[in-house]
Amino acid sequence: MSQPPPVEYAVAVDRYLAASGLGAGSRRIYRIALGTWAWALADRPAPTGPDRRRAEPPVLPLALLDHPDCAARLRAAVDRRAADTDPRTLNRELSTLRAATAWWRARGWITADPAEGLRPRPLPDPADDSAPLTPERLRALFALRVPLREQLLWHLLHESAAPVETVLALNVDDLDLPHRRTRPPAPALTWQSGTARLLPPHLAGRPTGPLLLTDRRAPVTTPAADRCPHTGRARLSYRRAAELFTAHAPGHTLRQLRPRP
Repeated sequence: MSQPPPVEYAVAVDRYLAASGLGAGSRRIYRIALGTWAWALADRPAPTGPDRRRAEPPVLPLALLDHPDCAARLRAAVDRRAADTDPRTLNRELSTLRAATAWWRARGWITADPAEGLRPRPLPDPADDSAPLTPERLRALFALRVPLREQLLWHLLHESAAPVETVLALNVDDLDLPHRRTRPPAPALTWQSGTARLLPPHLAGRPTGPLLLTDRRAPVTTPAADRCPHTGRARLSYRRAAELFTAHAPGHTLRQLRPRP
């Protein structure tokens, strides 16, 4: 027996994600994006930064998507988001909304296309996107009250001038802490006082495992090389590291942390 059409927006989101075939990590990202649009539909600003992940979206009827002023609300929300959100992130959120509403329309749960007329935001010039941050912007970034993991990653990227992928691939036992460098066979990196100050409290006695970890325990399918044997958490991914950076530094990318020539 088929299920009746959902009444609440959140239930429609649940059913869409359950049928999407996405992995657990992608479903989480899609859920956050669709939750962001729930705030827009309620005419309320979406939380930003770390609060965005923890906030419970407002409860809404799915029929609100068929309301005549729904498209205008979404356009206004896009304009607000564009002021403090990386255009790539905003475009991904728009794509997620379009995919979900198309799926709901195909099942007759809504009739209108609330995302019609919402256009992707232009991406920045690649040259500007990779230009190193100014000294003033760096000072402001390093002064933010952020978790120790983010402070360490940002300082290490800046002080070592290493690619993001190289830093995320480091393990604890790759580090020569007294000499502020890596040990062979790890890529040869060096760092300065900022990273040296942050490493001991970040490691907290961990002698092995990935240097930078996620906040949650790793799925059972995570390879042993990407799982911390002491905490059970997984190696931090590029996508998550970039997402966290964008939340604190809208409009900038991790690549811009490299030092100026």
